Amino acid sequence: MKMKYFLITTILCVTIGCGQTPKKETTTDEIVTDVHEENVLVFSKTKVYRHKSIETGVDLIKKLGKENEFGVAHTEDVSLFTLEKLSEYDVVLFLSTTGDVLNEEQQKAFEGYIQSGGGFMGIHAASDTEYEWPWYGKLVGGYFVDHPNNPNVRNADIKVLDNNHISTKHLPETWNRDDEWYNFKNLNPDVNVLLNLDETSYEGGTNGEHHPIAWYHEFDGGRAFYTGGGHTKESYAEPLFVQHVLGGIFYCLGR
Repeated sequence: MKMKYFLITTILCVTIGCGQTPKKETTTDEIVTDVHEENVLVFSKTKVYRHKSIETGVDLIKKLGKENEFGVAHTEDVSLFTLEKLSEYDVVLFLSTTGDVLNEEQQKAFEGYIQSGGGFMGIHAASDTEYEWPWYGKLVGGYFVDHPNNPNVRNADIKVLDNNHISTKHLPETWNRDDEWYNFKNLNPDVNVLLNLDETSYEGGTNGEHHPIAWYHEFDGGRAFYTGGGHTKESYAEPLFVQHVLGGIFYCLGR
């Protein structure tokens, strides 16, 4: 999947949220003028809650692309979800998407993209997306149920279960950090779990001893990686988390 010179025209979209807080969706027109061997499309459309960290995350991934020689484009324009347009990219990264963001035709195109060998990466609320699309649930690896509140961001310990993966080999055996810790349902038993939350280190966990928070797997012809971190803007300035995200992208690119 190689990217040519093209123009992505995105839209200003304001929708009525059905989550706890109001949201605003904006993107800007972006001209991609560099030709890269590998290319990532960052998709951040939201229909329910909108994370304030999305723009910070987009900026980080663009920076990582420049530093590591892969192209990055950002959009919230669902019209890009055709098999022809998606084939321009090696990885489609859902960055804290929420709700039902794709229609049936767009879903079929995305399935075809993965079945053709495309890569998928999900960050944080990618698991709070497309609850009525079982194929996506298996791809992302699990669905968000809830998280602790008051405060929602808490300090917790993460146990590294696999320190050989490119996204985790730099991490300490116990990784302590602050984030919004999701509880999950419908966890795909076929994923390879990289990181497990230690529920004894914080209050509000409901998955028990088996509480995956990052994983990867090969699925339906493509590669998929998910990390539950990334709620806060500060996450995208943490060296260990940044390297974790980069490792996830590398895995999906096949590096």
